[in-house]
Amino acid sequence: MRLRRLPPLRRSLLSAAGVTALGMALFLAGGLGLAPWPAAQSPRIQAPATGPAFRADPMAAEITALQERLRRTPKDPVTLGTLGLNYVQQAKTTGDPTYYPKAEEVLRRSLALEPADNYTAMGGMAALEAARHNFTRALDWAKRAIAVNPYNAFLYGTLADAHTQLGHYSAAADAVQKMVDLQPGTPSLARASYAAELRGETAAARTEMRRALKSASTPADQAFARYYLSEIAFNNGDPATALTEAEAGLRTAPSYTALLQIKARAQAALGKTEEATATLTQAVQRLPLPEYVLQLGELHQSLGRPKEAEQQYEIFRAEQKLFADNGVTLDSDAVLFEADHGDPKKALTIARQGVEGRPFLDSHDALAWALHVNGQDEEALAASGRALALGTRNALFHYHRAVIQQALGNHSAARAGLTKALAINPHFHPLHAPRARAALTTLEGADTGAPR
Repeated sequence: MRLRRLPPLRRSLLSAAGVTALGMALFLAGGLGLAPWPAAQSPRIQAPATGPAFRADPMAAEITALQERLRRTPKDPVTLGTLGLNYVQQAKTTGDPTYYPKAEEVLRRSLALEPADNYTAMGGMAALEAARHNFTRALDWAKRAIAVNPYNAFLYGTLADAHTQLGHYSAAADAVQKMVDLQPGTPSLARASYAAELRGETAAARTEMRRALKSASTPADQAFARYYLSEIAFNNGDPATALTEAEAGLRTAPSYTALLQIKARAQAALGKTEEATATLTQAVQRLPLPEYVLQLGELHQSLGRPKEAEQQYEIFRAEQKLFADNGVTLDSDAVLFEADHGDPKKALTIARQGVEGRPFLDSHDALAWALHVNGQDEEALAASGRALALGTRNALFHYHRAVIQQALGNHSAARAGLTKALAINPHFHPLHAPRARAALTTLEGADTGAPR
């Protein structure tokens, strides 16, 4: 399970709302497919809803319309701020980080023209910094935007996301509570779902995501909810339901690429490995996000295709450089890649830097694994404990901790951890799940005195 960037909630939020792994997802400036502002509050310039450009990419068409307006009125702070927000959204939609410098340039122009009351550009800067994984700066910008407009629900979503990534879980809960109070729709209910998932409350997570699906007003929002329903099922060892949810989402929104990614994982878990490879290849061809590229490489490796795996790993390395060159701080994906497939020392360097700026659960897990592959298992065990502090049912986290325990000679704890990881999701990773089964067999054999 790759953790999505949402906060845990307190009991008060569950009553107010009626009560997983979101990386590049809905909540940072519409990264899950929703607009960063409600339609009634959006200052967007509407592009004509006809023509091939609109059908192919409505965001690109809207960006074009905004750029055209700026040619006529180059000192319009609202248009500049909206264009900056759209550049952030387009970076997420296309996986192209070169939009981030463009976003910063127009957002700063907007703020120079209207520095005091410009919540659109302030919110845009918060979304931009969050997208670049600069969460302290994202938090500051979100607070500034809310001071100007305390009634915009989506600003509280960005505030909550920043607090979450910084490990401020109580403050994050307050922000999400406010978001639910202002607008109890798909984005806030999705956050409630993820919060429950972080606490290990799977049934509540599923219930809230179904409410998010019921609240979804567009095919893209419905597809988003279906994606996370699929992910919740997969993360908890139910690939058949995961496949059903993914296919339902694709019938609603065939171009929603994330659904192909989770569909492929479900297919692989069900033993449909050739179908899974084809599906994930299609997702990568549509949208070569580093996460998808890495998953395809690891799927190839698990199937004994080292050449194909290495091709994807080379693409992943190039993408990481591109993101870093455009101001994005490398995160846990880069750490785990280096730890599993590259340079362990580099993994540890990235992990230590990452946990400094983003002390969230998956950063602690990545640090634990990087410490382990560098032989620093006592420190690794402490970091692993921080990754599991909220009670998250994350099979990979438990696997990492079990391997660390085994390295320390704590065989009983290692056996319990491996058993728990495989009970949560026996297909949690194409490479590590088989290793978990093999390690558990070895430990059980040692306990019974059977030949090892």
